Amino acid sequence: MSMHLASDPELEVKVKKATERISENMHIVANEPSLAFYRLQEHVRKALPPMVEKRVEVTKLHHELQGRCYDVEYAVGAVKSMEGAEESLTNIQELLKNAVFLRQQIKYEEARRNKKESGSVYKRLSAHITLDLPDLPELSDALRETASRVESMMAHATTRHSAGAELQRSHTMHQ
Repeated sequence: MSMHLASDPELEVKVKKATERISENMHIVANEPSLAFYRLQEHVRKALPPMVEKRVEVTKLHHELQGRCYDVEYAVGAVKSMEGAEESLTNIQELLKNAVFLRQQIKYEEARRNKKESGSVYKRLSAHITLDLPDLPELSDALRETASRVESMMAHATTRHSAGAELQRSHTMHQ
């Protein structure tokens, strides 16, 4: 068998195209890893700064959230401790009611006393007594002052006795 080397132009074109494709594929395969690393580096360079910023923001929010959780725990503790104060607050409320009632009693007694004083016999009497002592003007003033003191002492003794009895009665009735 003899080898015959004949040149077939169509075959040469096909062989040339095939070798170019193989060469191109070899070039792509040889350079593909470096291209992939370049793309990765480009992606990391673009994506890393915003990701770092987000991480810093998340850390800051985490610290704020921990602070708020502490505040909520403190508030819950305060509310729970207030539940124990219910009895004391009820006692205070009762004492305030009694104080308001007693103050109303005192106002009533003061109004009654003022009404009595305006109609007091001593006041009416001292207002009608006029002493014309031209030589001794101090004596007339002294008499008025003494009458006023006697009247005040009498009114004070009367109201003290009646107010004490009424307050004692009303206080025992409310308990």
